[in-house]
Amino acid sequence: MTENSSASGGTGLPASIEAAWGLRDRPVKGPKPGLTLDRIVAAAVAVAASDGIAAVSMGRVAKELGASTMSLYRYVSAKEELYVLMQEAAMGAPAPLPALEDGAGWREALSQWAWAQRRMFHRNLWSLRIPIAGPPASPHSVAWWEQGLQALEGSGLGEGDKISVILLVSGFVRNEAVLMSDLAAAVEAKGVPPRAVMAQWERTVKQLADPVRHPALSRLLATGVMSEPDDADHAFVFGLERVLDGVEVLVGKGGPV
Repeated sequence: MTENSSASGGTGLPASIEAAWGLRDRPVKGPKPGLTLDRIVAAAVAVAASDGIAAVSMGRVAKELGASTMSLYRYVSAKEELYVLMQEAAMGAPAPLPALEDGAGWREALSQWAWAQRRMFHRNLWSLRIPIAGPPASPHSVAWWEQGLQALEGSGLGEGDKISVILLVSGFVRNEAVLMSDLAAAVEAKGVPPRAVMAQWERTVKQLADPVRHPALSRLLATGVMSEPDDADHAFVFGLERVLDGVEVLVGKGGPV
């Protein structure tokens, strides 16, 4: 089964979006159902959180609920629709940004928005593996975009530039979360502390890097900077501040030149 507008309730919207916004009628025929859409989504999220998004299937979710696979299709038309609903559950509605309530500038508001997204992703790393099917259209994803755009009020940027900034910042946040997730998985697979993994990498590269062919890398390794203790948030703080520096230049120029 695939998601399409013909499976919708007449709105012309994809079935997943109808389900996310509560626009679809619930099953009413037959005996009183023992399932609910919320239970199905919660079970799917539990599977993804324990075994990864690849483990989520209609059959696996049905088994977790003690129901038949076909009974799930009374509520969810396809796995792609289930993905949208799972992502909605993982994202949740964004909490109010203190910077918006306090009247702080756009940079502080956008920084708080980025940190809130990062926390959301790190709570639900499995959600980063859900394929991106298009621009945000589910309730919570729209709410996150709305909050990001509100953070840019007062920046003087045009509406098109605001969208570009939101894509830039959210893309950075998402990429950092994916990278940290992959590194954490690699470390866990090795069964040794992160510092030991980094030390092993440094010893390996020192043996292999040729100062003639890799002069810049050799100089870096010679400083010992890779062995220095690092704050877990350092890379994110550094990257986000540089991204916001660039946006600030754009704001100062009144838009692209």
